Amino acid sequence: MSLDPSELLLFTIFSSHTDTPPSIFNLTPWLTQYYQWRYHPKLTKQRSFSIFCSIGLLISLAFIFVFLDYLQYLQSPFHNFQQQRDALNRTLHFNSTNEVQTMASRLRDSVVFLPLKDLRFADTAMDGHTWFMSYLNDTQDKEGEIEYLYFPSKASKGRLLCLSGHDTTDGGKNLYALAWPDSLPERATLMKGFTFVSDNYYDYNNLWHGLTAMVSWVLFHKGELRTKMGSWLENVMEATFGKVKVEGFEDAAAGGPSCFEKAVVMRHSWRKMEREKMVEVYDVLRCKARTFCNMSLPLPVRRRAEGVNKGPIIGLTMLLRRGSRSFRNESAVVGIFKRECLKLGGCCRLKVAHSDDLSFCDQVRLMGTTDILVSPHGAQLSNMFLMERNSSVMEFFPKGWLKLAGVGQYVFHWMASWSGMRHEGAWWDPNDYGDECPYHDDDHHRCFGIYKDGKIGHNETFFALWARDVLNKVKLNKMNETRATASPPSMKESTDQLMLPNCTSTKTG
Repeated sequence: MSLDPSELLLFTIFSSHTDTPPSIFNLTPWLTQYYQWRYHPKLTKQRSFSIFCSIGLLISLAFIFVFLDYLQYLQSPFHNFQQQRDALNRTLHFNSTNEVQTMASRLRDSVVFLPLKDLRFADTAMDGHTWFMSYLNDTQDKEGEIEYLYFPSKASKGRLLCLSGHDTTDGGKNLYALAWPDSLPERATLMKGFTFVSDNYYDYNNLWHGLTAMVSWVLFHKGELRTKMGSWLENVMEATFGKVKVEGFEDAAAGGPSCFEKAVVMRHSWRKMEREKMVEVYDVLRCKARTFCNMSLPLPVRRRAEGVNKGPIIGLTMLLRRGSRSFRNESAVVGIFKRECLKLGGCCRLKVAHSDDLSFCDQVRLMGTTDILVSPHGAQLSNMFLMERNSSVMEFFPKGWLKLAGVGQYVFHWMASWSGMRHEGAWWDPNDYGDECPYHDDDHHRCFGIYKDGKIGHNETFFALWARDVLNKVKLNKMNETRATASPPSMKESTDQLMLPNCTSTKTG
């Protein structure tokens, strides 16, 4: 015979109230009484009530035991220690929060704004110790690379660059400071993303002047804010980087500074960059500009597509000016180069254009078919980097430039070298047109003002010999290049030659 759980419970309770444990010898009488009690109809209600009372008594005893144990715990030393520890933690947390807030406030108040343009270094604005952010030293990753400042960085101790003031006439009124990200100055606007900041000694309207600092989106000219750039430069920027927004700080809080999440500052243009690196940069710019203008075929392929198979074709382009530094007798100068071009028996193609008549992409396409660029000194010569490498440049100057213009007159000699071109020399007009400088010979500044925008004469004999020499040199180089190519490349191979490793064929705009 087996017992159900309720019977076992009663059996255990009954056993706990006897001195003699139940055994096989005394179990039977007890079970007899139990069964009589359980199954007797009159005792059913009494039995159920007794079970519930027993269970309720057990639960009450358990609750009383737990409650007494908890009272004992509350009076124990350990509980007092825990209370003290929790109180201490709350105090420390409160004090720590206050200390952090106090420290952040102190760091915020300790941010010092300094003038962007330090007039103590005005004589060395672009060389040596620059006047732009003069208290900061440039970073140069390795010899031959460009110098720059990057924020935040180890050099800035993790601090961000902040600019205050948007003055366009006095760079000394514009300020800069460094601040930690969690302690920015009062009313500061955090500008998300990556920002290029440039200070250029020249402006951003002239093609040449702007090109030397073209990868910047927050623009300063001698510490003065600039909010736009010339259309040619803007197109080069868009071709290279996509649509460019020149920051004018319109969204900054009124009177508050602007801090940059990430920023690169350029203030020396190309200084200290090796020529090989510059050539690579111009290769990418050339490639990007051609892709932007849908100029997909390199020069040899275009010429084969035109059905020209009689030998190398020389593209001679005269890119002329109107007004200042234009030729006094433009038609005569064009005639000289046209005659020399015809002497090559159909292997020379002359194109005459004025840069102000051409859109950006017109200039890109024109330079893509140019082997020799003939042009007066001026911003339009910046187009030279759009020619193929090893193309030639012939430059012309008005009277007075050789003596008075200083080193700046050689900028296109430098640019030709940087972009992989050949500068074939220059002609400085020696003719007297009755416009002599009335000032002393040593007064270069005022005298140069008289000659700077003068017109250019010509020397038919010299121009003809010079043009003939350059044309023959270019023809010989092209013939050697043709011989070096045993078999012409396929259309696909020639197209791929245009795309340099760092140039992607994504057109923007």
